Amino acid sequence: MTRILHCGRYHLDLSQPRVMGIVNLTDDSFSGDGLHGQVAKAVAQGLHMIEAGADLLDLGAESSRPGAEPVSAQQELDRLLPVLEGLRGSGVPLSVDTVKPEVMRAAVAAGADLINDVAALRAPGALEAVADTGVAVCLMHMQGDPRTMQDDPRYDDVVTEVAEYLQQRVLACVEAGIVRERIVIDPGFGFGKTLGHNLALLRELGRLVDSGVPVLVGLSRKSMFGAITGKPVGDRVQASVAAALLAVQRGASIVRVHDVAATRDALAVLQVIEGA
Repeated sequence: MTRILHCGRYHLDLSQPRVMGIVNLTDDSFSGDGLHGQVAKAVAQGLHMIEAGADLLDLGAESSRPGAEPVSAQQELDRLLPVLEGLRGSGVPLSVDTVKPEVMRAAVAAGADLINDVAALRAPGALEAVADTGVAVCLMHMQGDPRTMQDDPRYDDVVTEVAEYLQQRVLACVEAGIVRERIVIDPGFGFGKTLGHNLALLRELGRLVDSGVPVLVGLSRKSMFGAITGKPVGDRVQASVAAALLAVQRGASIVRVHDVAATRDALAVLQVIEGA
C-alpha cells in the first residue's frame, strides 16, 4: 500500500496514522457543531484543531446526515469558500467534503488539497473535475442517498459488497487518470448501514486495507455509539476515541474526528505501546 498520499500542495506521510479534524459549516449538523455563517469562528476552530494535533482538516458545507436535504451549489460555495481561503495558509492539507463537480472545481481553485466525496465521484462530471488537478480524492461507500439511506439498509455480505464497490470506484479513478497515490477509500460508517453492518465493517476493516490504497475511517460521535452506550451525541467522545484506536489497530491510515486532542493523545499511547 502507498505510504505517501499525493495531496495537492502536500505529500502526506501515512507511515503513521493521521488525524483529520472536522470543520462543519452546515446549519443542521447531526453533532450540533455546525458553523454556518460564522467564518471567523470556523477558521479559529480549524487553527485550534491544528494546534491540538490535526494533520489535515475536512471542511463540509452541505450536510450528509441521515434525512438531510441537499443545498444548491451556490449556497455550499458561499459557506465554504471564505473558510477555505481563511485556512489556506494553515500549513496542513485541506479537504473539502462535497458531491458537486462545480463545488469541487471552485474548491480546488481556492486551495483545496483533497476532495472527500460521499458519492465516490459518481456524479456526472465529478471524475473530470478532479482528474487533472493533482488533489487527492476520498471515495466513500454509501447505500442510497442521505435522505433515505437509513430507511432500511440491506446487504447479503456488507464487508464484501462495500469492498467490491470501493474497488470498482478506485478502478474508475485510475482509468480517468487519477493515480493510486492520490486515492483514499472510506467504508462509510452510518451511510446506509445498521449497527450490525457498522460493527461488521469495523471488525473486518483489514479486508479493505488489503485493497492497496489507504483507508479513512469516520466514526466520530455517530449514532452507533448512542445505540451501544445510550449516550447523547455530545457525550460520545470516549466511545469515538476507542473506535478510532480500534480502526487504527486494524489498519486505518486516517481517522476523521471531532475531538482531535483526545484522539491524538490516545494514538500516542497506542504508538508507544506498539513500539512505533
